[in-house]
Amino acid sequence: MYGKVRARLGALAGRMRRDAGMVTSEYAMGIIAAVAFAVLLYEVVTSGQVKTELQNIVKRALSART
Repeated sequence: MYGKVRARLGALAGRMRRDAGMVTSEYAMGIIAAVAFAVLLYEVVTSGQVKTELQNIVKRALSART
């Protein structure tokens, strides 16, 4: 039984080694998704309400007494 399990794990590890990285198209899709998320985050952070709240937080932090 131990031999069968070990052989199966070895075969699985061998398959994983052959498919270890992303191909160029996967990198491209990853970059596109990251840029889209960055744009969305930028739009949210620079929106009027969020910008006002962030400014209020900074003002409160700067005027806090220690």
